[in-house]
Amino acid sequence: MTDKTPTYTGPERVFSGIQPTGNLHLGNYLGALKKFVDLQEAGSEGIYSVVNMHALTMPVAPRDLLDQTRQIAAAFLACGIDPDKSVIFPQSAVPEHAELAWVFNCVARMGWVERMTQFKDKAGKDAERASVGLFTYPVLMAADILLYKATHVPVGDDQKQHLELARDIAERFNRDYDVPDFFPVPEPLIQGPGARIMSLKDGTKKMSKSDPSELSRINLVDTAEDISRKIKKAKTDLLGDMPSDAEGLKGRPEVENLVGIYSALSGETVDSVLSQFGGQGFGVFKPALVDVTVAHLSPITARYREILADPAEIDRALASGVDRARAIAAPVMNDVRRIIGFWQA
Repeated sequence: MTDKTPTYTGPERVFSGIQPTGNLHLGNYLGALKKFVDLQEAGSEGIYSVVNMHALTMPVAPRDLLDQTRQIAAAFLACGIDPDKSVIFPQSAVPEHAELAWVFNCVARMGWVERMTQFKDKAGKDAERASVGLFTYPVLMAADILLYKATHVPVGDDQKQHLELARDIAERFNRDYDVPDFFPVPEPLIQGPGARIMSLKDGTKKMSKSDPSELSRINLVDTAEDISRKIKKAKTDLLGDMPSDAEGLKGRPEVENLVGIYSALSGETVDSVLSQFGGQGFGVFKPALVDVTVAHLSPITARYREILADPAEIDRALASGVDRARAIAAPVMNDVRRIIGFWQA
């Protein structure tokens, strides 16, 4: 009979990760990084990973992967993640991620993983030529989360399905090995402004690093001139002036997106923004949006460039984070090995 492990009673813990692929943009900031900082300031225990193992699911040059790993870490720091309050580390430096992922590959069921729509989206019509890693990376994502017994995960709507898989795996492991509540069943954190920032060129598509048009996104490295140019060229519609209430945003995705960005960056409600600009043209609203965006992002961009100029400091922060991450992960993995019957010295 399997030894029973006590119910997990540790602290409420938040985990999230960002892939080191391409420049981070406004959507990453409002949908993830700003939320991480807000959670940190609210007192949550945060574990934030540069998930460079996930990056291998698509072709990437080794030198680029290393540089982009440092870039993501620098963005964490520039946006306000304090390495003394939260854990920042590269996923690959904690080998327990890969080990737990294999265990979960044997817990998860093919039908569960086959339902993941992002594989179909990314693999497209050439699914048989896609890597096995692209197919199974939601299982690795479950390991990323559960290795730290995270109770909450900030996710966008497009990742909610993957969190559901992590929940299913946690429940299945606990049940199969008769260890009730060993792994907590993590809850999503998707509320709040900026949860989903859309393309500046198409309000029906999420802002993306992979969009071929630079005008579709505002990057964290953009200058004030870049930001002004992109917002002024942002698509609106031919329906006239700004609406005066939220009801008037229906069927106007580009306008709704720009208003949402203004709201998230200014801290004002959508209703307040529309009350201020309702009935006015985009020639009035867009310059105001430029001012709000530049004022908010300029200090972050300046700090980001400063941190990037000192890769040794980035590496020191990451090394410290690895030590702290492994201090949590290693005991959990030891328990997993014992539970499943692996021999241990």
